[in-house]
Amino acid sequence: MKIAVYPGSFDPITNGHIDIVKRAAKIFDRIIVAVARREQTKPLFTLEERVALANEVLGRLENVEVTGFSNLLIDFVRAKKACTIIRGIRAVVDFDYEFQMVVTNRKLDPRIETIFFMPSAQYFYLSASLVKEIAALGGRVSCFVPSTVVRNLKKKFTNCY
Repeated sequence: MKIAVYPGSFDPITNGHIDIVKRAAKIFDRIIVAVARREQTKPLFTLEERVALANEVLGRLENVEVTGFSNLLIDFVRAKKACTIIRGIRAVVDFDYEFQMVVTNRKLDPRIETIFFMPSAQYFYLSASLVKEIAALGGRVSCFVPSTVVRNLKKKFTNCY
């Protein structure tokens, strides 16, 4: 069985993330969406909220599992018996960071590969940070995230619509 882990903070999960999960789910037998604790980045949503949102959005996909994690990614991947890490890459700006992570992960465990997915064209510019900024300033985010995420953003930012 080919298992892949798609890690990220998913703060919040966006249509771009969902696009990558759906496409990867066609290639791998099982996709584990691994929501990272990442408290040092001061996420808007708690780990539990981010896992719940991702589960609500991705729950219909048979071969997709959502779980939180707080340990080293490579250790998480090994524990899940996965062979691949999935990463989304949007632009050259992402590439520098992602390249560094691939080299580091390969050094920690050369058996685990990383595969990059470019989001579909309509999501190429999209980031969770951008969604949070728009929501915080009262902008409409319904074209960037599922309705359940919009509802939860409204609880965090009262002027969001």
